[in-house]
Amino acid sequence: MSSGKTTFGLSSIGQVALTVRDILRATEFYRDTLGIPFLFQAPGMVFFQAGEVRLMLGLPENDSQKFSSIVYFRVEDIESAYHELMARGVEFTHEPRLIHRGQTADLWLVEFFDPDRNPLALMSEVPRRD
Repeated sequence: MSSGKTTFGLSSIGQVALTVRDILRATEFYRDTLGIPFLFQAPGMVFFQAGEVRLMLGLPENDSQKFSSIVYFRVEDIESAYHELMARGVEFTHEPRLIHRGQTADLWLVEFFDPDRNPLALMSEVPRRD
């Protein structure tokens, strides 16, 4: 059902997330055992660079959360992508939010689901201006 009116489309996976129960144990396994380069950590999360794709390990948001992966699509402008997809009927769990303030860029994320309730997200690294 393409109207051909827009050239916007998702194509690049920037990050995959895995839910873990013990951040320290998982960090040691992925960093020390598997040798995946460590990037940074944020409350309840740790990030690695696995080639072109970032790997995020995170604690469950609640005790009943099922373990799953999240596919993150990298976008240049998270606000415009968010509004474009909302206009297409995508229901997001929240508005885009700042997750991590890095030295050169800030990481912004926003989550949504596919029709089968598989979690997906948009991610954008916004260059710092300060």
